[in-house]
Amino acid sequence: MFDSVRNNKKIVQGFLFLIAASFTLYGVDSYVRGTDTSNEIAVVGDSKIMRQEFQQAWRDQMDRERSQQGANFRPERFDTPETRLAIANALVDRRLILLEAMSGRLGASNALLAEIIGSMPSLQDENGRFSQSRYEEAVRRQGMTIEQFEAQLRHDLTMQQLVGAVGDTGIVSAASAEMLLRIQAEERQVAEVRVLPEPFAGEIKLDAGAEKKFYDENSQAFQIPERVRAEYVVLSLDNLLAQARVSEAEIKQWYDGHQEAYQQAEERRASHILITVAATAADADKAKAQAKAEEVLGEVRKNPAKFADLARRHSQDPGSAANGGDLGFFGRGMMVKPFEESVFGLKDGEVSGLVQSDFGYHIIKLTGVKPGRQKPLDEVRGEIEGELKRQAAQRRYAEVAETFTNMVYEQSDSLAPVAEKFGLKIEQSQFLPRNPPPQALPSLGRLGNEKLLAALFSDDAVKHHRNTEAVEVAQNVLVSARVVEHQPASVRPFDSVRGDIEKMLRAREAAVAARTHGEATLAKLRGGEDNVKWALVKSVSRLQGRQVPAAAMQAIFRTDATQLPAYAGVELPNNGGYALYKIIAVKPLDKIDPDKRRALQADYTAIVAQEDFAAYLAGLRKRYKVEVNTGALVERER
Repeated sequence: MFDSVRNNKKIVQGFLFLIAASFTLYGVDSYVRGTDTSNEIAVVGDSKIMRQEFQQAWRDQMDRERSQQGANFRPERFDTPETRLAIANALVDRRLILLEAMSGRLGASNALLAEIIGSMPSLQDENGRFSQSRYEEAVRRQGMTIEQFEAQLRHDLTMQQLVGAVGDTGIVSAASAEMLLRIQAEERQVAEVRVLPEPFAGEIKLDAGAEKKFYDENSQAFQIPERVRAEYVVLSLDNLLAQARVSEAEIKQWYDGHQEAYQQAEERRASHILITVAATAADADKAKAQAKAEEVLGEVRKNPAKFADLARRHSQDPGSAANGGDLGFFGRGMMVKPFEESVFGLKDGEVSGLVQSDFGYHIIKLTGVKPGRQKPLDEVRGEIEGELKRQAAQRRYAEVAETFTNMVYEQSDSLAPVAEKFGLKIEQSQFLPRNPPPQALPSLGRLGNEKLLAALFSDDAVKHHRNTEAVEVAQNVLVSARVVEHQPASVRPFDSVRGDIEKMLRAREAAVAARTHGEATLAKLRGGEDNVKWALVKSVSRLQGRQVPAAAMQAIFRTDATQLPAYAGVELPNNGGYALYKIIAVKPLDKIDPDKRRALQADYTAIVAQEDFAAYLAGLRKRYKVEVNTGALVERER
């Protein structure tokens, strides 16, 4: 089962990212029983998803979106009924997978758990070796114990087994991939000519009053939106972090009180020779592997200095054999129990006897020891100072956020008092439009927030010049603004846009004339009358779709080319005229590139696997009788 997980990592990771990434796991018991039915978000068979779990998942997802989008993140656009329903459905899918995995008695071994943890880059030191101290610190920062973290990871790995097994069902034959490759790689040699609008522009005669009629019917297109210019203040964790000060005594006190966090555990370096045999193998296979291992051990004991050479010749561990069996430095908890006990019981340079684990039989040589040590204060001073400043800023922000919010409301005629109290700068904005498109919000900086803009255009702000409420525009960032200048919405006078309207109408009519002429020419071509001066002969294929516009590519390959020449025509977008194509020759793919076929087969297989997995989840939903309480998705307290 784990082979399928390892061999389909992309599929597995894709599924888990969609349905499981970073959602906080609860105890297994909470998956199969609920408590307060009034707080039920969904029911999956006999299992309940409670409001607390949903809220945690919603906050985790918001944090991920915020970290990915940075300054572009807009909380109000994230907090929608559609987003909440999507998160609830993701929790349901995760629950379905876990319940199904549990019913199938799937699980993750300690060896796999150690392998996964040891491969996490964030838990490795500068030499790429697992660091126990970094591991403990990382888990502690998440507010978890080692046991809780490993239980969570074990649940994830258990679900990966099921996801990987279903992903394996996505099978696409080499023949199907070859057929698709032939379709994509077929080339058609075409000649092209374009009927452009410009030659028809001089023939265009607009009706009297056409410009004014268009202006009256499309007045919104000429509207200058309502605008305001504002001043504003920003209270953020970054502001307070810059103001934070930490004394040497505080740093020393923290260091003395957290000595365990700065202990570097003993690490050992070892090489091994592995003769593999599965734990579930037949007794005869195990005996054969043991005999082979004993034979190699005899060679090692005859000449311990040739351990590396023997490892290269005999070891069946693909990750270390080429390096003479070297596993580098590692700490306790990173290897399976029998292997670890043997390594930490050897003396430097000593070779073990046979050590049996779930992987097979090991012959181990200890090649180095790094004693545990306490990191001195000078080595970790910067880390401690940064942590203490961050904590101080967070405490300060929690203390002053409410005061900031109250002050801008209670002293609503000016931002000066709140700026003075908290040492903030009153900043000035450019003109801000009402209801800008979402893609324009990032360019407005801190004021590019839909809720804050709505407050700026309210009567309180525009007519009475009061401060807006304090709006959280990003995590730990509050902004209050005040209108300095207001410009009502207006419509540009007809005389100022008449020339532009005339040009636009002429261009539009010229494009219609070009299309009409092109369609008439295409009809003649298909009737056997070809008097066109063709140019720009080129070969086009679906794999190289940029030689012609996308609409033209579709028209060329939709055209029946059993009898040549064949003709195609298409109107080009944005008043680009009309394009005519003469298909001169069709060149099928004559030789299949095995690498391209395999790549296409892999991509096609991934698509089929995703469809299979979606169908599998749909089947689980029916079997477990899923019910989602959409009314409970609305957060009760903000």
